[in-house]
Amino acid sequence: MVLWTLSLKESVFQFSFVLFWFFFFFFFYFYSLFLAQMQKAKVRKVSITPDLTEEKRKQLCALLGNVELSLLYKASVHGYQASAFHQKCDNQGPTLIVAYNRSGYIFGGYTSVDYAQSGQQITDEEALLFSFHGKIPTCIKVNSGYNARYDDAGGPNFGQQLYFCYNNQPAVYSQERNEYCHKGMSTMMTNKAFSFSPATLYGNDTQLTECEVYKVEDDPHVSAEEKPWRKVLWTANRRAELMEIIRNHKPLMTSVSPVRILMIGPVGAGKSSFFNSINSIFTGHVTNKAMSGSAGTSLTVQFRTYPVNDGREEKPLPFVLCDTMGLEEQSGAGLDIEDISSILQGHVPDRYKFNPTTPFQPDEQKSSRPAALQEKIHCVVYVIDATKISLMSDKLQEKLASIRRKVNSLGISQIVLMTKVDEACPLVEEDLQSLYVSSYIKTKVQEVSSRLGVPVSCVLPVKNYSQELELELNCDVLLLSALQQMLNFADDYLDDAC
Repeated sequence: MVLWTLSLKESVFQFSFVLFWFFFFFFFYFYSLFLAQMQKAKVRKVSITPDLTEEKRKQLCALLGNVELSLLYKASVHGYQASAFHQKCDNQGPTLIVAYNRSGYIFGGYTSVDYAQSGQQITDEEALLFSFHGKIPTCIKVNSGYNARYDDAGGPNFGQQLYFCYNNQPAVYSQERNEYCHKGMSTMMTNKAFSFSPATLYGNDTQLTECEVYKVEDDPHVSAEEKPWRKVLWTANRRAELMEIIRNHKPLMTSVSPVRILMIGPVGAGKSSFFNSINSIFTGHVTNKAMSGSAGTSLTVQFRTYPVNDGREEKPLPFVLCDTMGLEEQSGAGLDIEDISSILQGHVPDRYKFNPTTPFQPDEQKSSRPAALQEKIHCVVYVIDATKISLMSDKLQEKLASIRRKVNSLGISQIVLMTKVDEACPLVEEDLQSLYVSSYIKTKVQEVSSRLGVPVSCVLPVKNYSQELELELNCDVLLLSALQQMLNFADDYLDDAC
C-alpha cells in the first residue's frame, strides 16, 4: 500500500512536470507569434507610400534619361524642417525633388550633385526644373554659365530663386533675381540661373500639400544584349566606303539632281544639327553652318535648302537637306501643316520666312502649274528626340499623323531619324558601339515605330555632333549610314514617279 502511494505521487509529479513545460512552450510559442505580428504591424505603420503616380514616375524617368527613382524623404512623414531634409538626403548622389500644391501642380527640380551643406555655390549643367499641370511635363534647364544652387544647411533651393519647404514650412518661395545691383560705380544685372515664371511652374500657389525627394540612379534593367539586333561595321574603311557611295550616288532619273530631303520634327529634336553633322563629315572638321540649339521655340524660322560640298574637291554632293521650322503642339505655333504641303509640292522658295498664323500662299502663276519633279521633295525624314519619345503629347502625335497622311497621299518615301541616343542610354553614352546591343534603345526604336506608324526598319538611331570639337569614327558611321538610307528611299520614290 505504501509503495502504491509513493508510485502515485511520483506519477502525479511527473505529469505536473510535463504539463508545466507543455504550457510553458505553448505560451512561449504564441508569445513569439504575437511579437512577430507586432513587429510586422510596426513596419507597416512606418512604411512610406509615394504620392507620385506610376504614370508621372515613368515620365520623369524618361525625362532624366533612363533612370530609377527611390523615395528618400517625404515631408508629411519626416517633417518640413531643413534638418529633416538633410538627414535623409545628404550625400545620396543625384536627387529629384517633387512638390505638390493645392492647385494640382506637380513640380520640382533635379540636381546631379550631392547635398552636403558645404556652404558653396554648385555648378551643375544637368540641373533642371520641371512642372506638370496636365499630362506632359515642362522642362527648364539651368542657363549656361550660372550656378544651379547654393548648398547650405537650409531647405533645397535652385539658383537661389526657387526655395522648397521655405522657412521649415509647407511652402515654396520664388525670389525674382533680375534686379539691378550696384557694385562700385557700375551697375550690373543679376541674371537668372533658371528662366521661369511662378505662374507657369506652380500656378502662383505657394502652399504645398506634400514634398518628396527621390534618389536618382541608373536603371539596372538597362542591359546589353549578347547579339546585336542590327549589324554595323565600326571601321574607318566602312566610313570611307559610305562616303564614296554617297559621293557617287546618281538618282534614278537624270533630270533630278540633287535629291531633295525634307527634315521635319519637334522643336529641339536635331534637324539643323543633322545637317551640321553631315556637313562636318564631308568638310573634315566640326561645323555649325545651320543655326541649332536647345531653345524652347524653333531657332529655324525660314525654309532653308542646304547643299553639302565635298571638302576634298569643293564639289556639290548629290543631295540637298531641306530644313523647316520646328513642330509645336499648340495651334498657331511652329510649322503649319499647310506649309508642309506647299514644301512637299515644291512651291516654297529657299529662305521663305514662316508665319505660324498665316500659311504660305504661292503666287497665282506658280500655283496654276505643278512644280517640276526636281523641285519637289523626294524623301521625308522625321527627326525625333530619343529622350522625349515617351513625353510626346497627343496633340503633337496627331499633328505628325496628319503630316504622314499628307506625305502618304503624295507617295513620298518616309524615314525616322531617332537622335540623342547617347543621352537616352548610359551604355551608349559610354560607348556608341553599344547602340545595337542596347535593349533600351531597341525598345525606344519600337516605341517610335508604334507612335508614328512606321516599320521598325525605317527608324534609324543616330548621334549628331553637338559638344564635340573633333570628328569621331563611330558617330560618322551612324550618320552616313542614315544618309545612305535616305538616298535609297528617295530612289524608291523616283522609281515610282517614272
